[in-house]
Amino acid sequence: MYVPFDRLPDEARVWIYATNRHLSDKEVIAIEQELIVFLTQWTVHQQALEASFSIPYNNFIVIGLNENKNLASGCSIDASVHFLKQLERKFKVDLFDRMLITYKKDDQIKHLALHEFKRLARQGEFSKSTTVFNNLVQTKRDFLSNWETLAEFSWHNSLF
Repeated sequence: MYVPFDRLPDEARVWIYATNRHLSDKEVIAIEQELIVFLTQWTVHQQALEASFSIPYNNFIVIGLNENKNLASGCSIDASVHFLKQLERKFKVDLFDRMLITYKKDDQIKHLALHEFKRLARQGEFSKSTTVFNNLVQTKRDFLSNWETLAEFSWHNSLF
């Protein structure tokens, strides 16, 4: 059962998928429509899952699930991954590159491979005050308060 993202409780579980490129506004509208359809019918053992999404900066897909209602199972998580893989193919975007670092520079969202970010960080191209996106946060509360953060307050700190 799809609900607006702001209706999810703060303890809702989130999964964050960074895109490897900026999505156009037209792509975001199409993805939003497909997400609403998927989340409306997303179930666990034939029970509706209360879920939502957000597409911040046209560079991320965030799926949120109210686990107070129903917990996701392996099968329901597999279904969401399958759906996201379909989005990847349709929109020619990579959503599963966990070695991609996303950061802000001059108010623009940028992407670099982990090894390249690490190399440049050690050369002083980035600092601990670089704004990064911690896609490892697990709750809506953490997403809203700790997802976009300075590198020194994230796992990124270990790259310096």
